[in-house]
Amino acid sequence: MSAPSSPLRMPRLLLTGAAGGLGKVLRERLRPYAEVLRVSDIASLAPAAGSHEEVVPCDLADKKAVDALVAGCDAIVHLGGVSVERPFEEVLEANIKGVFHIYEAARRHGVKRVVFASSNHVIGFYRQTEHIDAHAARRPDGYYGLSKSFGEDVAQFYFDRWGIETVSIRIGSSFPEPANRRMMSTWLSYRDLTALVEKSLFTPGVKHTVVYGMSANRDVWWDNSAAAHLGFVPQDSSEIFRAKVEAQPPVAPTDPNAIYQGGGFTAQGPFGD
Repeated sequence: MSAPSSPLRMPRLLLTGAAGGLGKVLRERLRPYAEVLRVSDIASLAPAAGSHEEVVPCDLADKKAVDALVAGCDAIVHLGGVSVERPFEEVLEANIKGVFHIYEAARRHGVKRVVFASSNHVIGFYRQTEHIDAHAARRPDGYYGLSKSFGEDVAQFYFDRWGIETVSIRIGSSFPEPANRRMMSTWLSYRDLTALVEKSLFTPGVKHTVVYGMSANRDVWWDNSAAAHLGFVPQDSSEIFRAKVEAQPPVAPTDPNAIYQGGGFTAQGPFGD
């Protein structure tokens, strides 16, 4: 289901990672917010859906290609990159070089707003018994989390140095429904994700804002008071799935999914030993 038509529109909006899970969702839902939606991925994308959309394949590790990709855009929703825990060399190309190339291109072409898909894995080694806000020290739970932590630093640097504003969304678990007990706390509905991206694109004066991407779930670990200026009020809750999730056999108390906010990511790797 697409987002309703919005009075908030810009001439050209870039969405990277448009072939990924959330990229496919936002490709449909962000169309009302731009006269032209430019979508990009290294993976295959279907042809452009009419004159309001441009399809531009791009490898984020290719600085020249990213520069051309960003040219002519008014804002960027940056989802592109490796989205799971992988060997560092793979994460390096797409997530670390890629985010640097995006911001360098934004600087060169005068783009002043980026929405960066960060991740809860930036703080994944906090325990589920802890309650933290955006000012808590980062505790990445793997190479993927490290790359997102780097991306947040890049966002802060490019704001301080060149005034490029960013909202870094530490996405929890954005799926049609939560798959397990951990996701009951981290779940972000597609409707709430879309609303949060809209607020991130159009709220004035965000500087570099870090916000946790979660719905109005019953039991949460994250405090979004530092991002209150975005005006994001989630409409959905994982509570409607509680009976279904709690019918699953419980995980062992020693399982990372029962201990850490980052769940199983805290136990993946190293790779290639």
